[in-house]
Amino acid sequence: MSWTAHLDGLAATIAAARVMSASVEAAAKAVADALLSGRRVLAFGNGGSATQSQHLAAELVVRYRDDRRALPGIALTTDTAILTACANDYDFESVFARQVEALGAPGDIAFALTTSGRSPNVLKALAAAKARGMTTVFLTGEKGRHEAARWDVGVVVPSVETAHVQELHLAVIHAICRAVDEELAGTGSATR
Repeated sequence: MSWTAHLDGLAATIAAARVMSASVEAAAKAVADALLSGRRVLAFGNGGSATQSQHLAAELVVRYRDDRRALPGIALTTDTAILTACANDYDFESVFARQVEALGAPGDIAFALTTSGRSPNVLKALAAAKARGMTTVFLTGEKGRHEAARWDVGVVVPSVETAHVQELHLAVIHAICRAVDEELAGTGSATR
């Protein structure tokens, strides 16, 4: 791949980000409102999306940019004992749903990432979150556009290329974290 082709990819990323701005803003508002109300963010996904859910949780608990109080972000992808016990005793489709049932409460955010929009364990967890009165935020790629309409906030990257979708999901996570920091600073509740 030539450097020029890479620059074309960056230009496509910038164009896609503009198309997604309204849904990203809605996701940021949902997350900020929940956190300001004392609620939690439960994030989950598979593979690269699992890593990004951990990234989101770290940005919330530690900090994104501003020094502020710790916020309750939990990645449901990190507890090996829970993941393997659930997959062994039940099935892999339940690994996130069981944790949502155990940890989620009304008003919390179920923050799901799936590039394809078709991950059975992610969709099952979202259904469990809805049943518990949680707000569902769904980040996906073009293949998941139809599925995104089922949830409270759907952010769809207009691409079918997994790497491109994941790149933009990271940008979305950072935009949300920045919005949370700004919202906290605006309310005066950012201090430790």
